[in-house]
Amino acid sequence: MNYNKQQAAAIKDLLYKIADDQLIIGHRNSEWTGLGPILEEDIAFSSIAQDKIGQSQHIYGILHTLGEKDPDTIAFTRGVKEFKCCHFVEYPIGEYDFSLMRNFLFNHAEAARFDMLSGSSFEPIQKLAKKYRGEIKYHTMHSDTWIKQLARATDESHNRMQKVLNDSFNLALGIFEESEHYGVLHEMKVFEGENSLKSKWLETIIPIFESALLKIPGQDSWKPSLGGRKGLHTGYLPALLDEMCEVFKIDPKAEW
Repeated sequence: MNYNKQQAAAIKDLLYKIADDQLIIGHRNSEWTGLGPILEEDIAFSSIAQDKIGQSQHIYGILHTLGEKDPDTIAFTRGVKEFKCCHFVEYPIGEYDFSLMRNFLFNHAEAARFDMLSGSSFEPIQKLAKKYRGEIKYHTMHSDTWIKQLARATDESHNRMQKVLNDSFNLALGIFEESEHYGVLHEMKVFEGENSLKSKWLETIIPIFESALLKIPGQDSWKPSLGGRKGLHTGYLPALLDEMCEVFKIDPKAEW
């Protein structure tokens, strides 16, 4: 299908923000390799990180077919302001409660997004969304299990999970920063939009939190962390990109 300039820009913007989210949270999750509190979790986080980076590479490959640079160049040579990831994925891994809660909130947003995109009129992203359903289901099952277990274990673990939920929620809302291209994507039936996605996300996570005896913050305190989709990032992203891109920048033409 041929797209006009506005339509192509809208699709590229959508693809970049999905892929950038996955690349950055994948890199963050990989930082738990060798540090997990138990061996199974060390392996689980490493596996989830690998999945997300692989998904980002696939999406960068779709962008390449739309006239963008090759996946490695896209991932490793752009400046900070060219990234469209949300703030939530940029934050350091922190303690394990934060990483678990971030994975829970992000994974369910991703699951809802890919479910929505499985009906997209843009065939490459429709096929990709269907392809990775199994991987994403594993990611949500992993995070669901740990959220429920820790929230119900002891008073201390419950209180810590409630606190990290309170501290993380506005960051998570930044995932759903609406695009200036919303109207074009909706009209083309490529993507329903971030507000619709957020509603589906809330419908999923609230019952899980209730079963874990956790409560999301009251709506009057919702202040989404915005700007990432427009290239305005936290101070954490530059250092992360320097570390992530260090080897590639030494010799971009090297063959592995």
